[in-house]
Amino acid sequence: MTVPTDPASDPGAEAASGPGASAAPPSRGLGRNSMVMAAGTAASRLGGLVRNMMLVAAIGSAGTVANAFDVANKLPNVLFAILAGGMLNAVLVPQIVKAFRAHNAQERIDKLLTVSAVGILAITAILTGASAWVVMLYTDGWTAEQLALGTVFAYWCIPQLFFYGLYTLLGQVLNAREQFGPFMWAPVANNVVSVIGFGIFLVVFGTAPELGINDLSEWDTPRTVLLAATATLGIVAQALVLLVPLLRSGFRWNFRLGVRGIGLRSAGSVALWTFAAVVLEQAGVLYLTRVAAEAGASGGPGVEFAGNAAYTQALLIYLLPHSLVTVSIATALFTGISKAAHDGDTDRVRADLSLGLRTIGVFTVFATAALTVLAAPATAFIVPTAGAEGTALIAPVLVALSFGLVPLGAMALMKWVYYAYEDGRSVFFITVPSTLALVGGLVAAQIWLAPQYWVIAAGGAYALSNWITVLLRTGGLRRKLGGRLDGGRVLALHAKTLLAAAVSGVAGWGLYRLVGGFDALSFGSGWVLTMLSGLWVTALCGLAMLGVYVLLLRLLKVRELDRLLGPVLARLKR
Repeated sequence: MTVPTDPASDPGAEAASGPGASAAPPSRGLGRNSMVMAAGTAASRLGGLVRNMMLVAAIGSAGTVANAFDVANKLPNVLFAILAGGMLNAVLVPQIVKAFRAHNAQERIDKLLTVSAVGILAITAILTGASAWVVMLYTDGWTAEQLALGTVFAYWCIPQLFFYGLYTLLGQVLNAREQFGPFMWAPVANNVVSVIGFGIFLVVFGTAPELGINDLSEWDTPRTVLLAATATLGIVAQALVLLVPLLRSGFRWNFRLGVRGIGLRSAGSVALWTFAAVVLEQAGVLYLTRVAAEAGASGGPGVEFAGNAAYTQALLIYLLPHSLVTVSIATALFTGISKAAHDGDTDRVRADLSLGLRTIGVFTVFATAALTVLAAPATAFIVPTAGAEGTALIAPVLVALSFGLVPLGAMALMKWVYYAYEDGRSVFFITVPSTLALVGGLVAAQIWLAPQYWVIAAGGAYALSNWITVLLRTGGLRRKLGGRLDGGRVLALHAKTLLAAAVSGVAGWGLYRLVGGFDALSFGSGWVLTMLSGLWVTALCGLAMLGVYVLLLRLLKVRELDRLLGPVLARLKR
């Protein structure tokens, strides 16, 4: 799922007057803003893990039903990225920044929100009606029965597209007013609804076999409706809950059609290039989804290969570090970067970008080592209902994905710098080789590897595309920011963290093997014991790795560690 903006004025200054405008609150700093957002994200992710665990218990992490639901429930995310997400982040964010500075701030904000919401609603209605064609586009090798089930799931799930759009629209306004917390806390509402709905499903229909449900004769309409409607109602709650902080803060959104005077003409170029980049990006995702669908359908009776559901579970774990820390830091920094770019302050943009890359790098390098070494126990802890065979399918995919975690954080922050300068053209041309690398890796896997390895190769191809993207964006930003990016300090930081992470990884792997490795995980004794075994193995080895990593960073005098841990340590002291 895809993310944010600037206050209306300098800290402490008043925003433009108007019924819905207000003074932007003073900037609270990177540490505090990041901590607020990280806390909200942590709460939503924790609930999301419970939600996901119950979903896997209901339909499994592999099998016909799990893969059909995974594709259908993934479609609104993919479609939102293609049709709205990219343009909203590239166009709406800068225009909201400008709108709060305008003399007619309320009118401009009203029109921006209304035009965007109406457009997304129309697109949602069209795509819901075309559910059957959309499902066929994203799958390969499926039987007629599985296609029919996926289509019914899609009819219920694609309407999420509108509410994802509404969530993003309202969240952009909150971020522009420096109310960062609600946007990150809103997914908790989704998790509450989902946990209740999936809990009812488990009580009424029971749990799925370890390798999922493959006999569709046992699957009926009440199961389909309860499962898919729960998923959609969760997104509805996530969007509508943002109205509460907006209304309490005095903001009012008046339905006002019209496009004159809201800056869309000047944003037309960046919107077009951004749309093209997102379409190209999602074309790669489409091909990956089709390859995973074919891989999942290639297993024989009683034998399951990793498919879309297994890839999604690995992706969920892989994105946890990114969403908990990286996005929070980058979102807080983007506010200042957007303002500095608008004011022509290149030195400030360069300094904030360097700060973000170094601070994020301290975290993502260690997270890569931890996910690589502890993929199996982390999967057992986070998705205990997957069982031994499901964990064995998910963990190798997670290892392959983890090698793309470091560039993922850097490329996300770099992309927002391009958007701060309203430069969508560069983003598009950089997307071309990265998408080709992803598709090329998938094609190579299909040619040279057996189907059971295709989804693992998909994780590796995704990681490779991330590295290509970050290298190309680095070159582009060096030219944009006057020929330098503080590259020496950024590279030195990553060299030190890589050394520390390598040593900590060796220590963690040795300890993991010492306690029994995969055999230390209590599969077959119920999901509670599985989760507890995954927890103690992950905690024991992870804390040992973290201790070695922090000690080495101290010896190497990595000051960015203090910036990352400062707000947490201050809170603990209080």
